[in-house]
Amino acid sequence: MDNDSGQSMVLGDVEVLRVVEWQGSFLPARDLVPDAPERVWEENADWLVPDHVGPADGMAMMALQSWVLRSGGRTVLIDTGVGNGRERPGGGPFHHWNGDFLGALARAGVRPQDVDVVVNTHVHADHVGWNTHDAGDGAGDWQPTFPNARYLIPAADAFHFGPDHDYGGGLRELDRLLYEDSVAPVVKAGQAVLWDGTHRIDEHLTLESAPGHTPGSAVLRLDSGGERAVFVGDLLHSPVQILDPDHNSCFCMDPAGAAATRHRILGRAAEERELVVPAHFGGPGAVEVRREGPGFALSRWAPYADGR
Repeated sequence: MDNDSGQSMVLGDVEVLRVVEWQGSFLPARDLVPDAPERVWEENADWLVPDHVGPADGMAMMALQSWVLRSGGRTVLIDTGVGNGRERPGGGPFHHWNGDFLGALARAGVRPQDVDVVVNTHVHADHVGWNTHDAGDGAGDWQPTFPNARYLIPAADAFHFGPDHDYGGGLRELDRLLYEDSVAPVVKAGQAVLWDGTHRIDEHLTLESAPGHTPGSAVLRLDSGGERAVFVGDLLHSPVQILDPDHNSCFCMDPAGAAATRHRILGRAAEERELVVPAHFGGPGAVEVRREGPGFALSRWAPYADGR
């Protein structure tokens, strides 16, 4: 699926729309989750292929996607993709990315002015890019894309990637640039809400700190009408991390912290029957889990309706 939108489901009183900007092969699956031993890929190939691992080349099949929640009369957007025309040195395909994120939102029935709340699960290049757009037509005049929205940004990430952190030269150029063009303009416009611990959006939606992938990584919990989901951002990049939560991705900044958080979040999801919704899974993109031995097993993929 390429540059498409239009999968939806209803959980209690909340409508969930999956908005896919891009989907395809990203990097070798074994490089994406280097902690997972070879036997894990081989023993689970019958269901990992083709939605999560390419059948011919072993590449990780992933999606660049966002989630729109219609809750309590408001529109909540979870993560904002890469953003177009950005300088992302060392960022692979994200450097000078040119996608159709706003078009995908429009096909899902969402205009920028309709968004009331933007949630950045963490400050990485593929989660904050469309926080802003270039109002100067290539001149680098970055302005908030969603004029009526509050942007909920984890305070720990805003500090870690921001100018007040004394890195002693250790901050990557990519991280400095993404903060300057995708976070700082939102703060300057007075639209940013920096939060820590927990933050309640409404009666159905609550943000919760889940550090490890980044210092401020967060999950969003949905609880409505007896139905539950947890939007976990980059806590998971591949289903093999569900089988053994100790398996970190190559992008986890604090591997031990990320693994501990993964155990905690998946444990609660299994106990409370929360639908687990990662940021980048290909295929159905969301799954129920159950405990199995020291890890977990996949129970049921999300039942989406077709299109809108």
